[in-house]
Amino acid sequence: MFSKETYIRRRAELKRLVGSGLILLPGNNEAPANYPANAYSPMRQDSTFLYYFGQHRDGLVGVIDIDNDEEWLLGDDIDIEDIVWMGFVPSVSDLAAEVGVSRTAPLKELKEIVNRKSVNRKSVHFLPPYRHDTKIMLMDLLGLHPGQQKEAASLPLIKAVVQMRSVKEPQEIAAIERACDVGYEMHTTAQRLIRPGVTERFVGGQVDGVARSLAQGVSFATIFSQHGEIMHGNPSGALLEAGRLALCDAGCELDDYCSDNTRTMPVSGRFTQRQLEIYSIVEQCHDYVLQVAKPGVKYADVHFAVCRLMTERLKELGLMRGDTDEAVSAGAHAMFLPHGLGHMMGMDVHDMEGLGQIYVGFDDETRPNLEQFGTNCLRMGRRLQEGFVVTDEPGIYFIPHLIDLWRKEQHCAEFLNFDLLETYKDFGGIRIEDDLLITADGCRFLGTKRIPYHPQELELFMEKKIG
Repeated sequence: MFSKETYIRRRAELKRLVGSGLILLPGNNEAPANYPANAYSPMRQDSTFLYYFGQHRDGLVGVIDIDNDEEWLLGDDIDIEDIVWMGFVPSVSDLAAEVGVSRTAPLKELKEIVNRKSVNRKSVHFLPPYRHDTKIMLMDLLGLHPGQQKEAASLPLIKAVVQMRSVKEPQEIAAIERACDVGYEMHTTAQRLIRPGVTERFVGGQVDGVARSLAQGVSFATIFSQHGEIMHGNPSGALLEAGRLALCDAGCELDDYCSDNTRTMPVSGRFTQRQLEIYSIVEQCHDYVLQVAKPGVKYADVHFAVCRLMTERLKELGLMRGDTDEAVSAGAHAMFLPHGLGHMMGMDVHDMEGLGQIYVGFDDETRPNLEQFGTNCLRMGRRLQEGFVVTDEPGIYFIPHLIDLWRKEQHCAEFLNFDLLETYKDFGGIRIEDDLLITADGCRFLGTKRIPYHPQELELFMEKKIG
């Protein structure tokens, strides 16, 4: 939690941006795993509620009456039965005072407050809900069926929240930096453990354990797999095999902010020549972003600059051919890079994605291209601003089913060497990812220590000769 003044200032700015009406910001409740008393733990509070009201306790709702300049924190005080099992929890009024809110009430009064303060249903601002209990609450309050709620969510509130949360305050940047330092420990743990005969599940579990030990936990389900060509490959019971590559995409949450890094390592500790050729392209693309990302530049333009560089290098290996600009325009590069260069990051690992990617990663000037394969997965395209935190995560993947499909359809055949691609079907995939802060005149990676990724440094680290 930040200072009381932080939350007072944020709510004041939110009121100014939205202008009028009643803002409803529900927090989250405990989520039962398999029966009510056995909940998923620890509880994850709603990020926007945290941003404006700062409290982690379950069962809270924030209400902001813009027209009457009133702020409420609603929730039920914990009784002795819960205290016996869970320990003492401050009263709702004490929690409200910690974040500068003067009005409190039990949850049973929420509907009365909403009815009393709102002129009509359209004057109530809420964000797209993602939990079923929140959807049921909104249905009770506003008479909106859950199937109608995403469309009925307040665009003025969405845009105001995106505007505020996109530009990170210095204290937020410091929190992300701390999370990145735990990310360093997570990934270097994996790099020390990787060797033939160890299971994917064991390494992935150890990575998760670092996050649970040094932070609040993981910021998303850890990806650890020898099938790096699968974007979200969960750790399996498969043994790590000599000669293959292992991809680890993992991050943590600390002080409510996230880290997100990816490294790809040779299981044997040394890259083969073929692996090194592909790895060096991803490495160059990853580092190239540091030269071109800065305030005022569209991240879509950074993405396509990386795609052109990647295409040029793949042409040198004979995997691509033809005019580079024409190849990228046709989407031929998506055979190798079927996702965007990166995404916003902050309190959520895909920051604010639940509010609608068209508002988070795009704006009135920069619109997504939903028609072209690969480009339709670009999550971040808008102009960069100082204080944005985005991921830089180029990759090259050899996806057998995609190779077969495009060869059958002769898709982008003038730009792709399908015969040579056939020989890479057993390759897997490579991704390198770090978290990028946009500064006043450029950008920098977050985290006080860089997880090894330059080939020689990585190999020496895995041999335990450095680090």
